[in-house]
Amino acid sequence: MNRICDLFSIRYPLVQGGMVWCSGWRLASAVSNAGGLGLIGAGSMHPETLEEHIRLTKAATSRPFGVNVPLMYPQVETVMEIIAGEKVPVVFTSAGSPAKWTAWLHARGIVVAHVVSGTRFALKCAEAGVDAVVAEGFEAGGHNGREETTTMVLVPAVRRAVTLPLMAAGGIASGASMVAAMALGAEGVQVGSLFAVAEESSAHPAFKELVTTLGEGDTQLALKKLAPVRLIKNDFFRQVADAEARGASAEELTALLGRGRAKKGIFEGDLQHGELEIGQVSSMIRSVDSVSVIMERLLREARETQLRLNLPLF
Repeated sequence: MNRICDLFSIRYPLVQGGMVWCSGWRLASAVSNAGGLGLIGAGSMHPETLEEHIRLTKAATSRPFGVNVPLMYPQVETVMEIIAGEKVPVVFTSAGSPAKWTAWLHARGIVVAHVVSGTRFALKCAEAGVDAVVAEGFEAGGHNGREETTTMVLVPAVRRAVTLPLMAAGGIASGASMVAAMALGAEGVQVGSLFAVAEESSAHPAFKELVTTLGEGDTQLALKKLAPVRLIKNDFFRQVADAEARGASAEELTALLGRGRAKKGIFEGDLQHGELEIGQVSSMIRSVDSVSVIMERLLREARETQLRLNLPLF
Protein backbone atom coordinates (compact mmCIF):
# COMPACT_ATOMS: atom_id res chain seq x y z
CA MET A 1 0.00 0.00 0.00
CA ASN A 2 1.22 3.51 -0.83
CA ARG A 3 -0.58 6.41 0.86
CA ILE A 4 0.22 8.91 -1.89
CA CYS A 5 -1.26 6.65 -4.56
CA ASP A 6 -4.33 6.00 -2.41
CA LEU A 7 -4.83 9.67 -1.53
CA PHE A 8 -4.76 10.93 -5.10
CA SER A 9 -6.12 7.77 -6.77
CA ILE A 10 -3.06 7.47 -9.01
CA ARG A 11 -1.01 4.49 -10.16
CA TYR A 12 2.47 5.78 -9.30
CA PRO A 13 3.53 7.99 -6.35
CA LEU A 14 4.80 10.70 -8.67
CA VAL A 15 3.47 14.26 -8.90
CA GLN A 16 4.44 16.83 -11.51
CA GLY A 17 5.39 20.27 -10.24
CA GLY A 18 2.89 23.07 -10.86
CA MET A 19 5.51 25.39 -12.36
CA VAL A 20 4.82 28.89 -13.64
CA TRP A 21 4.86 29.20 -17.44
CA CYS A 22 5.46 25.45 -17.83
CA SER A 23 2.53 23.58 -16.31
CA GLY A 24 -0.42 24.01 -18.62
CA TRP A 25 -3.11 21.54 -19.59
CA ARG A 26 -0.92 19.60 -22.05
CA LEU A 27 1.70 18.79 -19.44
CA ALA A 28 -0.77 18.10 -16.62
CA SER A 29 -2.97 15.80 -18.68
CA ALA A 30 0.03 13.90 -20.10
CA VAL A 31 1.39 13.18 -16.61
CA SER A 32 -2.01 12.08 -15.35
CA ASN A 33 -2.52 9.86 -18.40
CA ALA A 34 0.86 8.25 -17.68
CA GLY A 35 -0.21 7.27 -14.16
CA GLY A 36 1.10 10.19 -12.10
CA LEU A 37 -0.66 13.31 -10.85
CA GLY A 38 -0.46 16.25 -13.24
CA LEU A 39 -0.77 19.77 -11.87
CA ILE A 40 -1.80 22.98 -13.61
CA GLY A 41 0.32 25.92 -12.43
CA ALA A 42 -2.11 28.68 -11.50
CA GLY A 43 0.68 31.06 -10.50
CA SER A 44 1.20 32.34 -14.04
CA MET A 45 -2.44 32.35 -15.16
CA HIS A 46 -5.22 34.90 -15.08
CA PRO A 47 -8.38 33.34 -13.59
CA GLU A 48 -10.08 32.97 -16.96
CA THR A 49 -6.96 31.29 -18.38
CA LEU A 50 -6.88 28.85 -15.48
CA GLU A 51 -10.54 28.00 -16.05
CA GLU A 52 -9.79 27.26 -19.72
CA HIS A 53 -6.82 25.04 -18.80
CA ILE A 54 -8.90 23.10 -16.26
CA ARG A 55 -11.55 22.40 -18.88
CA LEU A 56 -8.97 21.39 -21.47
CA THR A 57 -7.35 19.04 -18.95
CA LYS A 58 -10.72 17.43 -18.24
CA ALA A 59 -11.18 16.87 -21.96
CA ALA A 60 -7.69 15.36 -22.33
CA THR A 61 -7.73 12.95 -19.37
CA SER A 62 -10.23 10.97 -17.35
CA ARG A 63 -7.71 10.54 -14.54
CA PRO A 64 -7.20 12.71 -11.45
CA PHE A 65 -5.30 15.98 -11.79
CA GLY A 66 -4.82 19.04 -9.63
CA VAL A 67 -4.01 22.74 -9.53
CA ASN A 68 -1.04 24.31 -7.79
CA VAL A 69 -1.98 27.62 -6.13
CA PRO A 70 0.63 29.96 -4.64
CA LEU A 71 -1.32 31.55 -1.78
CA MET A 72 0.34 34.93 -2.39
CA TYR A 73 -1.53 35.04 -5.72
CA PRO A 74 -3.39 38.39 -5.84
CA GLN A 75 -6.67 36.87 -7.08
CA VAL A 76 -6.58 33.73 -4.93
CA GLU A 77 -10.26 34.00 -3.91
CA THR A 78 -11.39 33.99 -7.54
CA VAL A 79 -9.02 31.13 -8.36
CA MET A 80 -10.34 29.00 -5.50
CA GLU A 81 -13.94 29.61 -6.58
CA ILE A 82 -13.07 28.48 -10.11
CA ILE A 83 -11.34 25.35 -8.80
CA ALA A 84 -14.33 24.46 -6.64
CA GLY A 85 -16.81 25.23 -9.40
CA GLU A 86 -14.93 23.02 -11.85
CA LYS A 87 -14.72 20.23 -9.23
CA VAL A 88 -10.95 19.87 -9.45
CA PRO A 89 -10.14 16.89 -7.18
CA VAL A 90 -6.75 18.02 -5.80
CA VAL A 91 -5.15 21.35 -4.84
CA PHE A 92 -1.49 21.89 -3.95
CA THR A 93 -0.93 25.11 -2.02
CA SER A 94 2.34 26.92 -1.38
CA ALA A 95 3.86 30.27 -0.40
CA GLY A 96 1.43 31.03 2.42
CA SER A 97 -0.40 29.64 5.43
CA PRO A 98 -2.24 26.34 4.86
CA ALA A 99 -4.73 27.29 7.56
CA LYS A 100 -6.46 29.87 5.37
CA TRP A 101 -7.89 27.59 2.68
CA THR A 102 -7.61 23.95 3.79
CA ALA A 103 -10.96 23.74 5.61
CA TRP A 104 -12.69 25.64 2.81
CA LEU A 105 -11.34 23.23 0.20
CA HIS A 106 -12.14 20.18 2.33
CA ALA A 107 -15.74 21.37 2.68
CA ARG A 108 -15.96 21.15 -1.11
CA GLY A 109 -14.49 17.65 -1.28
CA ILE A 110 -11.03 18.69 -2.47
CA VAL A 111 -7.83 16.91 -1.34
CA VAL A 112 -5.19 19.39 -0.13
CA ALA A 113 -1.39 19.11 -0.13
CA HIS A 114 0.92 21.90 0.99
CA VAL A 115 4.57 22.56 0.06
CA VAL A 116 6.96 23.24 2.96
CA SER A 117 10.64 24.11 3.31
CA GLY A 118 11.01 23.34 7.02
CA THR A 119 9.59 21.29 9.89
CA ARG A 120 7.83 24.24 11.56
CA PHE A 121 5.79 24.69 8.39
CA ALA A 122 5.05 20.96 8.30
CA LEU A 123 3.72 21.17 11.86
CA LYS A 124 1.45 24.04 10.80
CA CYS A 125 0.17 21.81 8.00
CA ALA A 126 -0.71 19.11 10.50
CA GLU A 127 -2.54 21.68 12.64
CA ALA A 128 -4.41 22.96 9.59
CA GLY A 129 -5.53 19.44 8.65
CA VAL A 130 -3.93 19.18 5.22
CA ASP A 131 -3.97 15.73 3.64
CA ALA A 132 -0.29 15.58 2.63
CA VAL A 133 2.88 17.66 2.63
CA VAL A 134 5.66 18.17 0.11
CA ALA A 135 9.09 18.68 1.67
CA GLU A 136 10.89 20.80 -0.92
CA GLY A 137 14.64 21.08 -0.49
CA PHE A 138 17.07 23.86 -1.34
CA GLU A 139 17.94 22.16 -4.64
CA ALA A 140 14.55 23.01 -6.13
CA GLY A 141 13.77 25.76 -8.60
CA GLY A 142 10.91 28.19 -8.06
CA HIS A 143 10.04 29.50 -4.62
CA ASN A 144 12.34 28.06 -2.01
CA GLY A 145 13.22 28.22 1.68
CA ARG A 146 15.46 30.93 3.08
CA GLU A 147 17.10 28.36 5.38
CA GLU A 148 18.58 26.53 2.37
CA THR A 149 17.87 23.09 3.86
CA THR A 150 18.70 20.34 1.37
CA THR A 151 16.27 17.60 0.42
CA MET A 152 18.37 14.90 2.07
CA VAL A 153 18.20 16.76 5.39
CA LEU A 154 14.65 18.09 5.09
CA VAL A 155 12.78 14.90 4.20
CA PRO A 156 13.78 12.84 7.27
CA ALA A 157 13.31 15.89 9.50
CA VAL A 158 9.75 16.40 8.25
CA ARG A 159 9.10 12.65 8.47
CA ARG A 160 10.11 12.75 12.13
CA ALA A 161 7.94 15.82 12.80
CA VAL A 162 4.62 14.74 11.24
CA THR A 163 2.77 11.55 10.35
CA LEU A 164 1.08 12.99 7.25
CA PRO A 165 1.64 11.39 3.84
CA LEU A 166 4.92 12.90 2.66
CA MET A 167 6.36 13.70 -0.77
CA ALA A 168 9.91 14.83 -1.47
CA ALA A 169 10.81 17.56 -3.95
CA GLY A 170 14.05 19.18 -5.02
CA GLY A 171 16.71 17.28 -6.94
CA ILE A 172 14.44 14.44 -8.13
CA ALA A 173 15.24 13.62 -11.75
CA SER A 174 15.95 9.89 -11.81
CA GLY A 175 14.47 6.66 -10.57
CA ALA A 176 17.40 6.30 -8.18
CA SER A 177 16.62 9.67 -6.58
CA MET A 178 12.98 8.59 -6.21
CA VAL A 179 14.09 5.51 -4.29
CA ALA A 180 16.54 7.58 -2.23
CA ALA A 181 13.76 9.97 -1.23
CA MET A 182 11.58 7.06 -0.16
CA ALA A 183 14.41 5.53 1.82
CA LEU A 184 14.55 8.83 3.74
CA GLY A 185 10.88 8.60 4.65
CA ALA A 186 8.98 10.03 1.70
CA GLU A 187 6.09 8.08 0.24
CA GLY A 188 6.17 9.81 -3.12
CA VAL A 189 7.99 12.50 -5.06
CA GLN A 190 7.22 15.73 -6.83
CA VAL A 191 9.26 16.29 -9.98
CA GLY A 192 9.70 19.79 -11.40
CA SER A 193 12.72 20.55 -13.58
CA LEU A 194 12.52 17.35 -15.60
CA PHE A 195 8.93 18.12 -16.59
CA ALA A 196 9.66 21.83 -17.11
CA VAL A 197 11.63 20.84 -20.22
CA ALA A 198 9.27 18.10 -21.40
CA GLU A 199 7.87 18.35 -24.91
CA GLU A 200 4.42 19.05 -23.44
CA SER A 201 5.67 21.88 -21.21
CA SER A 202 4.51 25.33 -22.30
CA ALA A 203 8.00 26.77 -21.71
CA HIS A 204 9.75 28.33 -24.71
CA PRO A 205 11.89 25.90 -26.78
CA ALA A 206 14.94 28.14 -26.27
CA PHE A 207 14.56 27.86 -22.49
CA LYS A 208 14.27 24.08 -22.70
CA GLU A 209 17.35 23.84 -24.89
CA LEU A 210 19.36 26.07 -22.55
CA VAL A 211 18.48 23.86 -19.57
CA THR A 212 19.91 20.81 -21.36
CA THR A 213 23.30 22.57 -21.60
CA LEU A 214 23.69 23.61 -17.94
CA GLY A 215 26.51 22.33 -15.78
CA GLU A 216 27.05 22.17 -12.04
CA GLY A 217 27.00 25.64 -10.52
CA ASP A 218 25.04 27.25 -13.36
CA THR A 219 22.08 27.94 -11.05
CA GLN A 220 21.96 29.77 -7.73
CA LEU A 221 19.39 30.81 -5.15
CA ALA A 222 18.59 34.50 -5.39
CA LEU A 223 16.09 37.18 -4.30
CA LYS A 224 16.04 35.96 -0.69
CA LYS A 225 14.72 39.33 0.52
CA LEU A 226 11.63 38.77 -1.64
CA ALA A 227 10.67 35.15 -2.36
CA PRO A 228 13.78 32.98 -2.86
CA VAL A 229 14.07 31.39 -6.31
CA ARG A 230 16.81 29.37 -7.98
CA LEU A 231 17.89 31.07 -11.19
CA ILE A 232 20.06 30.28 -14.17
CA LYS A 233 23.06 32.61 -14.20
CA ASN A 234 22.32 35.05 -17.03
CA ASP A 235 22.51 38.86 -17.34
CA PHE A 236 19.45 39.36 -15.15
CA PHE A 237 20.82 37.06 -12.46
CA ARG A 238 24.10 38.98 -12.46
CA GLN A 239 22.21 42.26 -11.97
CA VAL A 240 20.41 40.70 -9.01
CA ALA A 241 23.65 39.29 -7.58
CA ASP A 242 25.38 42.67 -7.85
CA ALA A 243 22.43 44.40 -6.17
CA GLU A 244 22.33 41.85 -3.36
CA ALA A 245 26.09 42.10 -2.85
CA ARG A 246 25.82 45.82 -2.17
CA GLY A 247 22.90 45.29 0.22
CA ALA A 248 20.00 46.36 -1.98
CA SER A 249 16.68 46.72 -0.17
CA ALA A 250 13.61 44.63 -0.91
CA GLU A 251 12.13 47.66 -2.64
CA GLU A 252 15.15 47.99 -4.95
CA LEU A 253 15.03 44.29 -5.79
CA THR A 254 11.31 44.51 -6.49
CA ALA A 255 11.95 47.38 -8.91
CA LEU A 256 14.73 45.39 -10.60
CA LEU A 257 12.50 42.36 -10.92
CA GLY A 258 9.69 44.42 -12.41
CA ARG A 259 6.63 42.78 -13.90
CA GLY A 260 6.52 39.72 -16.11
CA ARG A 261 10.22 38.87 -15.74
CA ALA A 262 9.63 35.10 -15.49
CA LYS A 263 7.21 35.21 -18.42
CA LYS A 264 9.84 37.03 -20.48
CA GLY A 265 12.42 34.34 -19.80
CA ILE A 266 10.60 31.02 -19.48
CA PHE A 267 7.60 31.59 -21.75
CA GLU A 268 8.94 34.10 -24.29
CA GLY A 269 12.53 32.81 -24.45
CA ASP A 270 14.54 35.92 -23.53
CA LEU A 271 17.52 34.03 -22.15
CA GLN A 272 19.53 37.04 -20.99
CA HIS A 273 16.99 39.44 -19.50
CA GLY A 274 14.36 36.98 -18.29
CA GLU A 275 14.04 35.34 -14.86
CA LEU A 276 14.97 31.73 -15.62
CA GLU A 277 13.83 29.51 -12.76
CA ILE A 278 15.02 25.89 -12.69
CA GLY A 279 16.26 23.35 -10.16
CA GLN A 280 19.85 22.44 -9.38
CA VAL A 281 19.27 19.01 -10.92
CA SER A 282 19.06 20.70 -14.33
CA SER A 283 22.76 19.91 -14.69
CA MET A 284 21.73 16.25 -15.13
CA ILE A 285 19.11 16.92 -17.84
CA ARG A 286 20.47 16.44 -21.33
CA SER A 287 17.44 16.06 -23.60
CA VAL A 288 13.92 17.33 -24.22
CA ASP A 289 11.65 14.28 -24.06
CA SER A 290 7.95 13.54 -24.02
CA VAL A 291 6.17 12.88 -20.74
CA SER A 292 5.65 9.25 -21.69
CA VAL A 293 9.40 8.78 -22.22
CA ILE A 294 10.23 10.59 -18.96
CA MET A 295 7.75 8.57 -16.92
CA GLU A 296 8.83 5.25 -18.44
CA ARG A 297 12.47 6.04 -17.73
CA LEU A 298 11.86 7.18 -14.13
CA LEU A 299 9.81 4.10 -13.28
CA ARG A 300 12.22 1.70 -14.98
CA GLU A 301 15.18 3.22 -13.13
CA ALA A 302 13.26 3.09 -9.85
CA ARG A 303 12.45 -0.58 -10.28
CA GLU A 304 16.02 -1.39 -11.27
CA THR A 305 17.29 0.45 -8.19
CA GLN A 306 14.81 -1.37 -5.95
CA LEU A 307 15.93 -4.73 -7.31
CA ARG A 308 19.58 -3.84 -6.93
CA LEU A 309 19.03 -2.77 -3.32
CA ASN A 310 16.25 -5.28 -2.61
CA LEU A 311 13.91 -2.46 -1.54
CA PRO A 312 10.39 -3.11 -2.95
CA LEU A 313 8.70 0.27 -2.32
CA PHE A 314 5.77 0.25 -4.75
